[in-house]
Amino acid sequence: MSSLGVPPSGARGLILVTGGLGFIGSHTVVELQNEGYEVIVVDNLSNSSTEVLNGIERITGKKPIFENIDLREKAAVQNFFATHTDISGVIHFAASKAVGESVENPLLYYENNISALIYVLQELTKLPAANFIFSSSCTVYGQAEKMPITENAPIQTAMSPYGNTKQIGEEIITDTSKVSALNAILLRYFNPIGAHESAEIGELPLGVPQNLVPFITQTAMGLRQELSVYGNDYPTSDGTAVRDYIHVVDLAKAHVIAMQRLLNKKNTDSVETFNLGTGKGSSVLEVIQSFEKVSGQKLNYKIVGRREGDITEAYANTDKANSILGWKTQSSLEEALASAWKWEKKIRNK
Repeated sequence: MSSLGVPPSGARGLILVTGGLGFIGSHTVVELQNEGYEVIVVDNLSNSSTEVLNGIERITGKKPIFENIDLREKAAVQNFFATHTDISGVIHFAASKAVGESVENPLLYYENNISALIYVLQELTKLPAANFIFSSSCTVYGQAEKMPITENAPIQTAMSPYGNTKQIGEEIITDTSKVSALNAILLRYFNPIGAHESAEIGELPLGVPQNLVPFITQTAMGLRQELSVYGNDYPTSDGTAVRDYIHVVDLAKAHVIAMQRLLNKKNTDSVETFNLGTGKGSSVLEVIQSFEKVSGQKLNYKIVGRREGDITEAYANTDKANSILGWKTQSSLEEALASAWKWEKKIRNK
């Protein structure tokens, strides 16, 4: 028997994973398949590649069903759901996700992150089983007044269009649940990093990385000349911004547990919310130092001005996920960084 238990009989229909070839999505597909679920992946390949399917197959021994669909195309979403009426649950990752880019191109973010969500929910709520996991974010809290952040922290005015799309997304799901049979879990993650221990899948952003760790690994590999550290005048221990960095495999496992909760009808509300993080904050300089320690590489970095949309600090109170979901992170910051470095070396054939 698997670590999470065999999926219950009657709950073996398809699990749809939108954006399932992306960073978090692909790791979640692996964990779902490891637990015996049938998975269908929808992705438009805007920030991913079909090569990820091969990585998933090498890890699990099974390639998920894949359809190349842009969820912004309403007719395509309708056709997909008309063909796949046996879907038991949806894990929705498909979205643009970079804070800085969202400030520069807000309309792209509103179209991609909101329209796709609406079209999926419109079709899902027509099915007998409307179980939905939403990939939300700690950005909904803005700059929280207290650390660590609990699920009861006030939702602040968003600091970026990206953060705003997550707030709006949560509101859309909550409103929909009031007038339909939708059951949803909102997972607010902090900062996912790392790669699968096999180094068969990991974070591979197209173009210049928007997130810290792939920029670190690409700089260490010599693909980037230097790493920019955005601001050293924050009111933190070393002046750099503090985040809660969680290993992507730990994060992926939480999605499987959350889906199982919905399939087994263990949820106590039609919409439940959980923070997913380690409960520990690390500054940008601490992450750099940890990476240098595990990799043996000296990083070339420089301090530059703050980036618009960035907050000072954010780290999670994970008591609710620990107690109700029975989920806890297993990997340390150093283990996560070591896995990211292993992945970077593998894809560059070093």
